Amino acid sequence: VGDKVMVLARSGLWQEVVNVPASQTFPMPEGMSFEEAAALLVNYITAYMILFDFGNLRPNQSVLIHMAAGGVGTAAIQLCKTVENVTIFGTASASKHDSLKESGVAHPIDYRTMDYAEEVRKISPKGVDIVLDPLGGSDTTKAFNLLKPMGKLITYGVANLLTGQKKNLMAMAKTWWNQFSITALQLLHQNKAVCGYHLGYMDEEVELIRSVVAKLVNLYSQGKIKPKIDSVWPFDQVAEAMRQMQEKKNVGKVILVPEAPKEESKKAEN
Repeated sequence: VGDKVMVLARSGLWQEVVNVPASQTFPMPEGMSFEEAAALLVNYITAYMILFDFGNLRPNQSVLIHMAAGGVGTAAIQLCKTVENVTIFGTASASKHDSLKESGVAHPIDYRTMDYAEEVRKISPKGVDIVLDPLGGSDTTKAFNLLKPMGKLITYGVANLLTGQKKNLMAMAKTWWNQFSITALQLLHQNKAVCGYHLGYMDEEVELIRSVVAKLVNLYSQGKIKPKIDSVWPFDQVAEAMRQMQEKKNVGKVILVPEAPKEESKKAEN
């Protein structure tokens, strides 16, 4: 009682009281704010496991990170920076490129106005060692074709299913139809790896997740990673918070808190 903890829960965190098993709670490290704690677990566990456990990221390699200004993208960039001489390609809208360069992305690419695969090839004709794919559909095929020999594609989402303000059934059907498919025999000839990752289905892997969180807390304490908070919104402004993401304005995490900070407490802090 009274411990400050970070919580992993598959769903249902947009509420004032949350009930989770003790095994899904992790003590917050010294100096971490609740907002940072809210932004840490899902994104950094995902980024860590896909980069290191699946991707086997090593010095002098290259990585393509899609949605590089989002939660997992930001975490992945910071984690790449913990390995020597990793070249990062990152896709994001043009307004976010300066921020990405500051954070360590060598080659930001505007996916809206350019073919990112062509842009990667211009700089690195052989392609890249690792592609992190949250998009799905035909983008997974492009990702696979961008891999160098011994390269690894880790797919961890299907963002292409979500277009506009509503789930567009045509877009969903198109994404499903274009979804990448390959046989074991084809992989053998290509010298490439395809991995799939979904943190939501790791509920039983308590020890594995604990070991990853311990590594992340250690990196945080060393100042090597720090969750990037775009903005903080009270529950009663949830629509505005969602709009911030939907309009792709956010760089880093959009955080919800139960209530807005009281004016008195703000004055007291000043």
